[in-house]
Amino acid sequence: MLGIPRHYSHFVFGVIQSGLTSAIAAAIASLPLLTAGQFVMHWLQSWLVSWLLMIPVVIFAAPAIRRLAYAVTRE
Repeated sequence: MLGIPRHYSHFVFGVIQSGLTSAIAAAIASLPLLTAGQFVMHWLQSWLVSWLLMIPVVIFAAPAIRRLAYAVTRE
């Protein structure tokens, strides 16, 4: 393993989650280019841009989303 201290797990989670989510969204958006043979290049470019934009959103929005989820749920 990388040996990242556990108290940074929120950031690691955010990087992994935003990477996976943006990869799936970019793949769906790139599907029309599948028959044109441009899928992979378009997907990689779309994914990289969306991932770089989503990392700070996920990292900084996650605590507020957790509080909201906690507020609207019960034991």
